[in-house]
Amino acid sequence: MTARRLVVVSAGLTRPSSTRLLADRLAAATVAAADGTPPEVRVVELRELAHDITNHLLTGFAPAALADALDAVASADALIAVTPIFSASYSGLFKSFFDVLEPGALTGTPVLIAATAGTARHSLALEHALRPLFTYLGAVVVPTAVLAAGDDWAGAQARGPLHARIDRAAGELAREMARRDPAAAADPFALTTVFEDLLAG
Repeated sequence: MTARRLVVVSAGLTRPSSTRLLADRLAAATVAAADGTPPEVRVVELRELAHDITNHLLTGFAPAALADALDAVASADALIAVTPIFSASYSGLFKSFFDVLEPGALTGTPVLIAATAGTARHSLALEHALRPLFTYLGAVVVPTAVLAAGDDWAGAQARGPLHARIDRAAGELAREMARRDPAAAADPFALTTVFEDLLAG
């Protein structure tokens, strides 16, 4: 059986990054929850693509590394999207990446949304910012969203409520991924910009 493709988008800005740490834990839990052949995991670090994303917004063309990341997301069987919370919403880098994704690329794709923040007071950002974004993009967002606040990483807390929420969300994503036929690979020769948009300037 062909392995499913699980793509993880991490918008952490630092190294090391709590956003990437949460992304890795969610990916590992999803792999562990999968029935049969474990999915292949691809991590897209937006920090490494920041300049390419800005250039694409300005020119309409995706440099090779960004085009490869966009193709990976478009051909994913499931997506984990993790952002730090800034000013009660997702980061600008996170939003910009999904702004340059081709329309319809996430239609029907199961998505697990997650975020990191300084305090748990930002948990509502998952529901008023991230969930509407991916619903608009046509994705199937799993019911459980995961927020990791600063206190969640301390000692026994890392094995407490956060760990349970990660497992629940990962299980939901694994089940949604298993219910669907494997996604088709992206066309490497497809234009990343609509031809009419090029003519319009």
